[in-house]
Amino acid sequence: QVQLVESGGGLVQAGGSLRLSCAASGRTFNTYAMGWFRQAPGKDREFVVYITWSMGSTYYTDSVRGRFTISRDNAKNTVYLQMNSLKPEDTAVYYCAAAHQYCSTYGCYSSARRYDYWGQGTQVTVSS
Repeated sequence: QVQLVESGGGLVQAGGSLRLSCAASGRTFNTYAMGWFRQAPGKDREFVVYITWSMGSTYYTDSVRGRFTISRDNAKNTVYLQMNSLKPEDTAVYYCAAAHQYCSTYGCYSSARRYDYWGQGTQVTVSS
């Protein structure tokens, strides 16, 4: 089992920044990738970005590329999401997830079904 705990959410004005953290504990040695997803009210959960745990390869959804940056600290089993130039449409609950299934195809971890463990989510609200 893997436990994921997100933190760092909050209320920010449009154009501002937030940094989310996701700390993993438990059986983390089987992690192939860590991802961030988000869910806005009344909408489906959507992919934001992922990072592969060994190589650090990243993959972003188009709407956040150039504004968000994912990074990881392997020693701390923690993944970060630096969010800059935030927009009201970024308002959502943000979830981190851990994938214990290997996938070699570029972009394959953009699918929620690749993930085995999920955090409880952290709210991000961007005011206009």
